[in-house]
Amino acid sequence: MTQPTALITGCSSGIGRALADAFKTAGYQVWATARKAEDIAALNAAGFIGVALDVNDSLAVSQLAMCLQLEAGRLDVLINNAGYGAMGPLLDGGVEALRRQFETNVFAVVDVTRALFPLLRSSRGLVINIGSVSGVLVTPFAGAYCASKAAVHALSDALRMELAPFAIEVMEVQPGAIASSFGANASQQAEQLIDQASPWWPIRDGIRARANASQDHPTPAEHFARQVLAAVQSKKRPGLLRIGNGSRALPLMAALIPKRLLQAGLKKRFGLNRSL
Repeated sequence: MTQPTALITGCSSGIGRALADAFKTAGYQVWATARKAEDIAALNAAGFIGVALDVNDSLAVSQLAMCLQLEAGRLDVLINNAGYGAMGPLLDGGVEALRRQFETNVFAVVDVTRALFPLLRSSRGLVINIGSVSGVLVTPFAGAYCASKAAVHALSDALRMELAPFAIEVMEVQPGAIASSFGANASQQAEQLIDQASPWWPIRDGIRARANASQDHPTPAEHFARQVLAAVQSKKRPGLLRIGNGSRALPLMAALIPKRLLQAGLKKRFGLNRSL
């Protein structure tokens, strides 16, 4: 078949769904993954090829690669979008919370890309990894998330060099604040972790504030998706693309403001500038 094919993970809502809509409108056959049956049904009803996928399930990832090979025979664009934000003090969440965060946001990126490498190679495709400006400017109560997105940045740089001999391009997108369910999900994650036994209980409002910070004057997801599509269609694709409110200002702050001053401001904003 000659119709270009895109596979996008995490399409139940927000950025993933907006990307699926944009690429479908541009003429792509879009394979859109989600975990819940009702979301998959909605994707199929909207004209996508909805696929049940937990990106942490290596067997399911392998089966998806086989199915895509048999039914589409090509893969022009892979968008590793599935992910979530673990919020709360690092020591409250501990190693288990950190492991879960990295399994979804980091390990799955490698697993999915590895499984689909043969198709990407034959199609001379493009890998798009959805990172975050949080991987550049680290904030309190989001340490696991920031670390995972910093890892996505490093992996994207490495993959860009390692996949070049196979004519596979790699683009990393670092969103700022984008209108999506991310903030609500992050708040839910934080609420599950906030506990009276925590040493940080007296400043729990700071934890809640960080969980909601990603939705400060957010850029519409549809606007974000259109800019990603435009970058894909450009003659010279950027290796790094920053879109959304704060996507340029926050990395600039991280680069120009001395770290001690920057962290002092962040501690004040999230209630960490007093003794407990």
